[in-house]
Amino acid sequence: MEGIRRRVFVYSTTFTLCVAFAGEEIRRVKSIEMGPVKKEGVIALFDVDGTLTPARKEATPEMLQFLQELRQVVTVGVVGGSDLAKISEQLGKNTIYDYDYVFSENGLVAHKNGTLIGNQSLKTYLGEEKLKEFINFTLHYIADLDIPIKRGTFIEFREGMLNVSPIGRNCSYEERCEFEKYDKVHNVRPKMVQVLREKFSHLNLTYSIGGQISFDVFPQGWDKTFCLQFVEKEFSEIHFFGDKTYKGGNDHEIFESEKTIGHTVTSPEDTRRQCTELFL
Repeated sequence: MEGIRRRVFVYSTTFTLCVAFAGEEIRRVKSIEMGPVKKEGVIALFDVDGTLTPARKEATPEMLQFLQELRQVVTVGVVGGSDLAKISEQLGKNTIYDYDYVFSENGLVAHKNGTLIGNQSLKTYLGEEKLKEFINFTLHYIADLDIPIKRGTFIEFREGMLNVSPIGRNCSYEERCEFEKYDKVHNVRPKMVQVLREKFSHLNLTYSIGGQISFDVFPQGWDKTFCLQFVEKEFSEIHFFGDKTYKGGNDHEIFESEKTIGHTVTSPEDTRRQCTELFL
């Protein structure tokens, strides 16, 4: 009798192990067939210039393909200081449909799955008189500025901010690179920002140096952390990748936010490397 019980126990244990093994094998095969499993509650937000693309250049086909592969694993969002038209030039004309979230102008214009979910107006916030006063002073300052070259479009008016460029946004790519080198030596943009900050302290504006040739001007709190209001309730883990995460850079506030896990990158290639190690 004792021998029968032992044999039954052995058979029962063996059957249980076989079932467990078979169940694990089925899950493994299903995982292979279905592809990667998306991580719920996790979102990766990306700056554009210097993070997904070289400054003001288009993303490579390899980067665009990589981002679509990443979307299979985590939710993907783009948060740039430029307006939607410029971001679309770099990431593709269907940008608002190609990514789960697209936050242009720091999220002042916000899209989710191709649908507009938020929009803020600098003109409404400041009013025409204050806006005109700021623009007039800035243009006079640039007119008196002695730098090697100047082109056109020194102030670009966007929905939620002003973009100010001492050299002018119409400069060529080569001129853009030359100005960046000149600015690192002569601090053209930091000095200009300091003047504007003192002159218009009563307007409570933020000045954010980004890219190679310009800086953004917007009300306090309208930096890239503005976009977090659209994702913080849905996601428990918010990763942000950016290149200008230093103080004064336009990625600094969102990088330092307690609501995000910040990652500093040095190039689009570095972005792919870090994401692969973290998510893939």
